Amino acid sequence: MTTNLYIGSHVSTRGGYSKAAQRAYDMGANAFQFFPKNPRGLGVKRFDVEEALRCRAFCTKYGLRSIAHSPYPTNPALGDSKGTGLYQGMVDSLKNDLHIAEACGSAGVVVHFGHAKLSDPLAAYHHIIRFLDDVLTEWQGSAKLLIENQAGDHGPMGTTLEELVQIRNLSRYPHSIGFCLDTCHAYASGLWNGSEDLELLKKGRKLGYFDALIAIHVNDSKYGYLSNKDRHERVGQGFIGEKGLTWLLKQREVKGLIWVLETETGEDGTHQDDIKRIRSWII
Repeated sequence: MTTNLYIGSHVSTRGGYSKAAQRAYDMGANAFQFFPKNPRGLGVKRFDVEEALRCRAFCTKYGLRSIAHSPYPTNPALGDSKGTGLYQGMVDSLKNDLHIAEACGSAGVVVHFGHAKLSDPLAAYHHIIRFLDDVLTEWQGSAKLLIENQAGDHGPMGTTLEELVQIRNLSRYPHSIGFCLDTCHAYASGLWNGSEDLELLKKGRKLGYFDALIAIHVNDSKYGYLSNKDRHERVGQGFIGEKGLTWLLKQREVKGLIWVLETETGEDGTHQDDIKRIRSWII
């Protein structure tokens, strides 16, 4: 297996967190992503710490790296505009995700930038900063919150490197915040043109974005450039294609990071074929 190349896919936690790690290993992956709990709700899960530690031990033994993904209803941009109950529920839920990720030995928890239609557009950005600070207050673990760029399907928020970096810089706890770059979202939003985009690299280096980049969602796109559609396609089969993804994945800024596929599975029900395909591009 290629040194410094960590690639896998989102896997089910059915049967426990250690089973998720086993599923990743069995398909030939050395990285994976998982939902710490029900992805449709914001409830706080009383998880089996010993089982989570078995996941950590398995990953340490076999050299796997992982990230968690927060539930879909988590929307930092809302703040308490929909009520203090929902806001506190989101804060408590993400704290819970961090504790689970830490126990499993994961690098962090992916959280969407968020979106909100408010009379004052700047209020949504203030909401995000406050939310991140409230979640990270008293957090002492090594797992980070990983802010994911957006496709623009809910509006322009979270589609530029400047926004992502500024939110991190304005937080009281930037050391506990990193980034997750979704290639489909970047292409759909216009952040990346899907080819040899030297301007993206230049801007990312200047802003310090790559210094805090932890993971990449390696997804092709079912729709074209600037479509603002969040529709993932299997690698090499979408509008980005093999050439564009290969160029990006060969850049030094992304080497050694955690690469995760969030696409449809192959005929065998796993991402094994796509993982092999990407390795063949890089090696």
